Amino acid sequence: MKPGGLGYAVVSLWVAILGAQASPAKSVWDGVYTKEQGRRGELASGGSCDSCHGEKLVGSDLGPPLRGDDFLATWKGRNTAELFERIRSTMPTDSPGSLSGQRYLDIVAYILSANGFPAGESELPPDPAVLRSIVITGQKP
Repeated sequence: MKPGGLGYAVVSLWVAILGAQASPAKSVWDGVYTKEQGRRGELASGGSCDSCHGEKLVGSDLGPPLRGDDFLATWKGRNTAELFERIRSTMPTDSPGSLSGQRYLDIVAYILSANGFPAGESELPPDPAVLRSIVITGQKP
């Protein structure tokens, strides 16, 4: 196909349409949870997370920190769907998957809050495609 030809125009249009339909990637710096959701997650973590990950998620002998450099070293470049799924499928250790999906989302929001990522106007949704589009980054873009 040569530039300027009809086939080239059709392919270019198709690529533009597909690109417009794909949800743009966001980062955790884009305010992807609300303060209220983070608070609910903090309350939920008291009974579900603190015993292993320590108060304020600083880590303990039983579980790694879920905030700070150690958290970012593990999760930088990954997305919130991966974090949600890891928590949902492995926590709490004595009963993985026993919390509601909303409670797991709230805990993800609390982890983001504890790491200093800003809150926004919308809650983290229970939509896997949206969660996959939110990348965890260490520095504000």
